[in-house]
Amino acid sequence: MDYRTTCDEAKTGICLLQDGSQEPFKVRLHVAKDILMIQEQDIICVSGEPFYSGERKVAIRRQTVGGFGLSIKGGSEHNIPVVISKISKEQRAELSGLLFIGDAILQINGINVRKCKHEEVVQVLRNAGEEVTLTVSFLKRAPAFLKLPLNEDCACVPSDQSSGTSSPLCDSGLHLNYHPNNTDTLSCSSWPASPGMRWEKRWCDLRLIPLLHSRLSQHIAGTDLCRPNAFQVTAVDGVCSGIIQCLSPDECIDWSQSISTNISNLTKHNIKKINRNFPVNQQIVYMGWVEEREQDSLQDPVYSPKFLSLRGSSLYKFNSPPVTTWDWMRAEKKFTVYEIMCKIFKDSDLLDRRKYCFGVQSETGEDLYFSVELESELTQWEKGFQMATFLEVERIQWFWQVQGYCMSTLFPSCTITPGCDQTAHPNNYFGETKFQHPKEVSLDISYSVPLIPTSLSSSEICVCFYTACSVDTRLCQFGMH
Repeated sequence: MDYRTTCDEAKTGICLLQDGSQEPFKVRLHVAKDILMIQEQDIICVSGEPFYSGERKVAIRRQTVGGFGLSIKGGSEHNIPVVISKISKEQRAELSGLLFIGDAILQINGINVRKCKHEEVVQVLRNAGEEVTLTVSFLKRAPAFLKLPLNEDCACVPSDQSSGTSSPLCDSGLHLNYHPNNTDTLSCSSWPASPGMRWEKRWCDLRLIPLLHSRLSQHIAGTDLCRPNAFQVTAVDGVCSGIIQCLSPDECIDWSQSISTNISNLTKHNIKKINRNFPVNQQIVYMGWVEEREQDSLQDPVYSPKFLSLRGSSLYKFNSPPVTTWDWMRAEKKFTVYEIMCKIFKDSDLLDRRKYCFGVQSETGEDLYFSVELESELTQWEKGFQMATFLEVERIQWFWQVQGYCMSTLFPSCTITPGCDQTAHPNNYFGETKFQHPKEVSLDISYSVPLIPTSLSSSEICVCFYTACSVDTRLCQFGMH
């Protein structure tokens, strides 16, 4: 696939689009800063006020060498009409603006051939006489298996006429010359039925997908099955791009990463705008789409899209992105950051074929299993959770004692460790956050710090916590036991 990149935020190229049950057809994708444009080819009248082509009538003459100068493919055996697949170099200048590669032949001298087989259309053209009037209409969604070129700049190499046969998926061209009464030398000429009407083949918008809060998916909806070299983009209002198929895995990754990057940049910009209306302790540090795995699935894994946000001291789970203040109050789930554990799963810990997954466990033992599409999206979640935890630790003012330094914690929701005098030291007590079967998490720094509060002289309480000295490290999280 040939594509061009005009800047870091723009990319253009040719892919295949499968829309519903239709055969895949060629489209042009254009990724801009805030929109994904899906375009298809169409014929537009450029003489006078532009308008789209419906049916056109074009009269052409047969020449002694080269016949009509056209090659055709397709037929009713493939549930499509016969289409023009090539135009000879000699005819190209004469037919410029009149006939195009991709034009479906609907009638030949008034004979309806829409539902004719390939060989039947070939026979009609052979016996149509020296002058033929074609009624054509551009087939915008020509199936990709026809392998039609995107422009007219291709050589017309006719099929071998010696066998006198033709194939729907091969160019039938040279054997169309034959006509029993064709003994005169005829010059090639053509003209439109309506003088002065000129047409051009152009890329026209088929679908526009706003990228803000859009969701990119490479997996078949609800499953752990990844589409080979394909993805789809769903806008926040539910408009779907259809399944976009690339020609290779590298191209698929390239397109997916480009679209994901633009979505991420738009989300960051939107977060900055939203944060202007929130106090410092309620700032958003992360927003993004994930897929949640149903924990009670007895057979194949079932996933559903969820929208996560880290705001202030809380993790929110939504069915759709929050837009209004009221939306934040209607979150499906809400967790306090310092009361949950997060784990990025290694390959050995994954539950199915999805590769980029993480888990969240609350102090009540609730386990949530999430998946994202790209490694970069997983990294964004890690950094977001790290930042949210770091800011929350700062807010609750940890003072910890290591080598002569004093540390005290305030965890109102934690259970009190036996022996700790909460009454004597209401602002200086220790707590214990309970998790079900916590496992060690691979982090940059892990400490086991002995803490000896002044109220306890006979025993030493060890608070194990996982933290990071700066927000630049891989993950910042902690638990107490």
